[in-house]
Amino acid sequence: MFWRSVVGKLWFTILLLVTLVLFILTILLLQFFENYHVVDAENRLTKTAAKISTIVQETDDEKLGLSIARELADQASVVIVQDKDFYWHSTHPDEENKKAISAIVKQNDQLNQVVEKGKVIREKMYMTTKKDTSDEPLMFVVGVPLMKDNKPTGGVYLYQSLSEIEEPAQYTTKFILLAAGIAIILTTIFAFFLSTRITAPLRKMRQAAFEVTKGNFDTKVPILTHDEIGELAIAFNQMGRQLKFNLNALNQEKEQLSSILSSMADGVITFSRDGSILITNPPAEHFLQTWYYEQDVNNQQVPELPANVVHLFQTVVETETERSAELKIQGKTWVILMSPLYNQTKIRGAVAVLRDMSEERKLDKSRKDFIANVSHELRTPISMLQGYSEAIIDDIASTDEEKKEIAQVIYDESLRMGRLVNELLDLARMEAGHVQLHLESVAMVEFTERVLRKFQGLAKEKHIKLSLNGKIEDEFEAMIDSDRMEQVLTNLIDNAIRHTDDYGEVKLHLDKSQSEIHLSVQDTGAGIPKEDLPFVFERFYKADKARTRGKSGTGLGLAIAKNIVEAHQGIIAVESELNEGTTFFIKLPK
Repeated sequence: MFWRSVVGKLWFTILLLVTLVLFILTILLLQFFENYHVVDAENRLTKTAAKISTIVQETDDEKLGLSIARELADQASVVIVQDKDFYWHSTHPDEENKKAISAIVKQNDQLNQVVEKGKVIREKMYMTTKKDTSDEPLMFVVGVPLMKDNKPTGGVYLYQSLSEIEEPAQYTTKFILLAAGIAIILTTIFAFFLSTRITAPLRKMRQAAFEVTKGNFDTKVPILTHDEIGELAIAFNQMGRQLKFNLNALNQEKEQLSSILSSMADGVITFSRDGSILITNPPAEHFLQTWYYEQDVNNQQVPELPANVVHLFQTVVETETERSAELKIQGKTWVILMSPLYNQTKIRGAVAVLRDMSEERKLDKSRKDFIANVSHELRTPISMLQGYSEAIIDDIASTDEEKKEIAQVIYDESLRMGRLVNELLDLARMEAGHVQLHLESVAMVEFTERVLRKFQGLAKEKHIKLSLNGKIEDEFEAMIDSDRMEQVLTNLIDNAIRHTDDYGEVKLHLDKSQSEIHLSVQDTGAGIPKEDLPFVFERFYKADKARTRGKSGTGLGLAIAKNIVEAHQGIIAVESELNEGTTFFIKLPK
């Protein structure tokens, strides 16, 4: 829109101001020249009448005087009255007009004052006796008395059509109006070019501003002048550079903050004043997804946050203090620490830090269970040591055979305590990574046969069939720590024999692939309940205390076996069916 642009507004303003000035000036000039021509004609006719009056009075030759009067009158008509009865006309009108003009002079009180009272008069009137004056021109009449001995004896009347007097004013009016029109046209052209030239840098600045709003901060405004507009262009270019610098700094800070939030192990949630979520990082999103999943994602009434978190947020905002809470979602324990966020002096929201404390809580529970299990395992042998020691002290054992039996019990319980302590130390070293493996090339078929031979006697006592099967036709070798792996197989086979009823079967299976060795120990014993399978490799874990009473070990064997296998970069797993049997699988790299 042209009229809404700066060019249109500036052009219209200049044109309006110049037009207003020219209009006022034209009115004043027209009024001045109109009055000027009338006043000039009045003075001219008055002076001419006075000259004619003087000539007529002082000239003896009447004809010469009248002739001079006619020449002096020029375009005006002259009427000379002498002795109040003689009338002379310079235009020689016909007899009828003479009488009419003479009658007008006699009858008009104003004109008659020239002859009667010797006054000089100036009047605008119609020089006719007709009632209808619409066709008659308006005349300007000047009367000057003829004096003789200071007494009026007649008068000189000059009259001229007012239209003839005003004719120069009309030409002047046309000339002034033409000059004003030309001035307005020139002003229009000049104002347009002036406004265009003034606003050209502004239009370029507008285009540059649009480019800056699009993110093109390298846009420059050309500096064409050194006036205010040039200074504005310099300021605009400096502003663009400063905006680019500040925006880059903000982007860097934003990227740093985003990187910090994304790399944090703890979840971070930022809340607005009304409790809506503003910012989250991946751990916090995982927390929210877990919450939504637990609350049933198909339920449209699921709140955005847990009730505990909402209550914690309200408390933080109301008290303006830091608060913490603990929340359990899908078996995981989350600790939430929430602090208020301030906007100068007012609270504008809160920030919550969420930490998954499940592992810590699990470790705390494991520590407590470990202490309880160790205390439980040590209590029985200590009690037995204490009881049999008191029997010796109180001389309850009267015979040497009884004393020897008591000493044997004390010795067995001390060995059990020593074995428990040693296994605890070994397990602690393994979990801390302080155990060095002595890897060597071992013939696996010979190795497994040697391990099985150790349990032949125990298997025969229980009438259990103990066998080795798999790819045992051809010998092959693997890089293992034979002592440690023998400890693993010994523990697995011993557990299998102890938990298998008489006339059962225990199998050791050996197999290989291109890059791995597969070992498995299978029995037909009591089996392990499915709910206990995830925990069989934990320290002191026993699936059924009642069923294993009397034939259980320390409860650390499978935990030690798992650590040894993992030290070999291998995998150990278990499958079991209750009352059908259990199979332990081991995969080792060659």
